[in-house]
Amino acid sequence: MKRYLQIDPWKIIEEGFHPGYNRVSESVFSTGNGKFGQRGNFEETFSGESLQGSYVAGVYYPDKTRVGWWKNGYPEYFAKVLNAPNWIGMQVWVNGEELDLAKIKEVHSFRRALDMQHGVFSREMEVSFQNGIRCRIETNRFCNLAETDSQLVSYKLTVVNSDALVVMVPFIDGKVLNSDSNYENRFWKQGVTDTRGDDLLLIATTKKTGFDVGIASNLEVVANNQRLLPKDQHSRKKFVSNRYSAKLTIGGTMELTRKNIIVSSLDVPRAQMEVHLRSRLSQLKPIPFAHLLEKHETAWRKKWEESDIVIEGDVEAQQGIRFNIFQLNCTYNGEDQRLNIGPKGFTGEKYGGSTYWDTEAYCLPFYQATADEHVAKNLLIYRYKHLQKAIENARMLGFKNGAALYPMVTMNGEECHNEWEITFEEIHRNGAIAYAIFDYIRYTGDSDYLASHGLEVLIGISRFWRQRVNWSEDKQQFVMLGVTGPNEFENNVNNNWYTNRLAVWCMKYTMQSVEWVKNIHPTDWKRIVANTGYKPEEALSWKEVVDKMYFPFSEKHNVFLQQDGFLDKELIPVAQLPESERPIVEHWSWDRILRSCYIKQADVLQGFYFFEDEFDEDTLRRHYDFYEPLTVHESSLSPCVHSILAAKLGDHRRAYEFYLRTARLDLDDYNNDTCDGLHITSMAGTWMSIVKGFAGMRVIDNHLSFKPFLPESWKSFSFHIRFRGEIMEIQVDKKGLTINGEPMAVSG
Repeated sequence: MKRYLQIDPWKIIEEGFHPGYNRVSESVFSTGNGKFGQRGNFEETFSGESLQGSYVAGVYYPDKTRVGWWKNGYPEYFAKVLNAPNWIGMQVWVNGEELDLAKIKEVHSFRRALDMQHGVFSREMEVSFQNGIRCRIETNRFCNLAETDSQLVSYKLTVVNSDALVVMVPFIDGKVLNSDSNYENRFWKQGVTDTRGDDLLLIATTKKTGFDVGIASNLEVVANNQRLLPKDQHSRKKFVSNRYSAKLTIGGTMELTRKNIIVSSLDVPRAQMEVHLRSRLSQLKPIPFAHLLEKHETAWRKKWEESDIVIEGDVEAQQGIRFNIFQLNCTYNGEDQRLNIGPKGFTGEKYGGSTYWDTEAYCLPFYQATADEHVAKNLLIYRYKHLQKAIENARMLGFKNGAALYPMVTMNGEECHNEWEITFEEIHRNGAIAYAIFDYIRYTGDSDYLASHGLEVLIGISRFWRQRVNWSEDKQQFVMLGVTGPNEFENNVNNNWYTNRLAVWCMKYTMQSVEWVKNIHPTDWKRIVANTGYKPEEALSWKEVVDKMYFPFSEKHNVFLQQDGFLDKELIPVAQLPESERPIVEHWSWDRILRSCYIKQADVLQGFYFFEDEFDEDTLRRHYDFYEPLTVHESSLSPCVHSILAAKLGDHRRAYEFYLRTARLDLDDYNNDTCDGLHITSMAGTWMSIVKGFAGMRVIDNHLSFKPFLPESWKSFSFHIRFRGEIMEIQVDKKGLTINGEPMAVSG
C-alpha cells in the first residue's frame, strides 16, 4: 500500500516528486471525456519510468493470440486498446539543455493535482538545469467534457535566475508503442502529416482493422508579450512538429496554449477527416482558453449534481468515492451504442479488450441511477447488437440452434481473450448479461425493453445453458462440468455453485419473460419467434433443468459449496497467511494457488448478492461467515460485494473496512498494480457500497426501499438518485433518513 498522495475532498495531490511511483501517478492523474482519454504524463520529455498513454474509444488492434497449442473455437486474436498518437508531447530546451525530470540537476518544488470538481489536471514545479538555469513550469490541461472532440493544454515556463534562450517544440507523434507490443511491433500505418502556420495535423491508420484517428493542434505561443511564429516546421513519417524560440530575461515567461481536435473514423469518414479537422480547429481557434475551460467546468458541475456522494466527517472516504465517480464519468457517457466500458478505461492497456462481464454486474447500477435512462439502456443495446456474434461464438464451440455465448472479452462481439480457462470456462458472464436485463427493468420500469430487445438475448442465453448442462446418472440431477466461476483461483471445476445458480435463474426468468411478452406484446412476440425460431417445447426443457439442477452442499457446514471438491482443500483462514506472502498471486505458483482454499473474489457470495431475495438473513450470515475468512480479495471486484453483504448483516465495521479498500484501491495502490492503469469497472462497486450497502437501497414492489446505517466516523452522507423519471435527494445522518428533505421511516 502506498500513501504518498494528500487527502483532500475534491483534489488528488502529489506534493514533491516521487519518481519511483511515477507510473502509479500517471494512472491516478488520468483524465477523459468518454470519447478519448490521457494518462497523467508530462508534456515534456521524461526518460524515467513512464507509460505514455493516449487512448481513443473503440479503436483497437487484433493481435495474434499467443498460445502453445490450438483447439477448435479458440479466439484467433487478442484485442488491444491502442496507444494512440501522442497529442500532448513537446520538447523544451533552456540554453541548449533539454528539460527532463529524470536528468535535471535539482527539483526544488513539485506539485501535480487533479481537480476532480472541475475536471482539470495541473502541475507546478521549479527546477534547476545542469547549466545552472532555474525555471518554474506551470501546466493545466483537460479533456473537454462540453465538446468531446477537443482537448486543451496550457504550458507556461518562467526563467527565475538568469537570462536564457528557451525553445519549445510541440509535436504530434504517431510512432508510438503499446506497452505489451511483441518485438516492438507498431500498430499504426503512415497517414497524412501536415503543418500550416501554427497548426499541426496528423491522421494515422491502424493496421488490420483500418481505424483512422485524426489529430489537429492549434499552437499559440507567446513570449515577452508577443505572439511567436514557428521557426522550423517538420512533417515527416508519423510525426509533425513546430519549433518556437525566444530569449527571455529574468522573470520572463514563454507560454504555449494548445487546442487539440481528436476524432476517429467511428464518427468521421476517412475521406472527410482532414477537412473536418481543419474546420473544427478553425472554430476553436478564436475561442479563449478561459471560455472553453468555463464551459468544460459547467459540464462537470452538471455531472456532479447528478452523481456526487457527499460525506461529512471523513475526508479520506470522501476523496475515495469522488475519485471513483470522477473516473467513471471520464470513461463512459452513454451517447454511443458502439462503445462500452473497459476494465482500465483510458488509463492503461492491461486486459486489452473493451468489455468484460464487469459492465453488467457492477457498472450498470451506477449509470442507471446517476444519468438519463438512455445511458444505461445503451449498455444493454450494445449486447443486443452483438447477439448474432454471441451465437457464432457458441457455434464455434459446438453449440447449436441459436445458443448464445457472449464473449468474456470483446470489442465487436467476437471473443478475443487468450487464456483458455477464461475463454472456454468462465461462462458465468452469460448470466451477468441476463441479470442486467432484469436489473434494468426492475429499476427503470422500462418493461417494454423485454419485448423490443431483451427477450431475444434471454432465449439465446437459455439455449446455451440447456446445452451446457448434462444429466448425471449417478446423481440423478443435471450437472455442469469444467467451468471457472468468478473466483479465478479455481479453474476447470465441476458444479460451481454460482454458475449453476445463474443458469437456473436465467432459464426461469426467460420462461416468465416469454409468457409476458406473448400476452402483452403479441406483435413483438411474432417477430421474436420469427427471428429466433423459438418453440414451446424449449420452455419445458428449461423447466426440467430448473427443477433438477444439482447444487453442491455441505451438511457438516450447512453451506453451499463453491464446487464439488472444495472441502478436499485445507481450510486455512487468510488471517493465518504471513503478510510476506501477500498478495499470493505475486508470491505463490499458480499450481499452489489452484490447490489452495483461497478465494480471489466473491463467488458464492456474489450469488447471494444477486439473489438475496431467495435467502433469509441467517442463511446469508452462515455463508458469509464461512467464505469471508477464506477470501483474499485479490480481485478489485471483490471488496464491494463483501461490503454490501456485511452492511446487510449489520457488520458495520467490516462494511466500512471493505468500502475503504474498494474506494482507495488505486489511490493507495492496495494490489500493487495501479501502475498498469486504474480499476475502472470496480469503481462502480465503490458507489454500490455506499448506495446499496450503507444506505441499504433496494427496489421492492416497484418502490425504492432503504435500510441505512451511518459509519461511526461519519456525520452524514447524501446523494442523488434517478428513479423512474424522478430525481431524489437521499441523506443519512445521526437522526436517520431523509428523502428530498422529508424524514422517512426506515424498513427493517
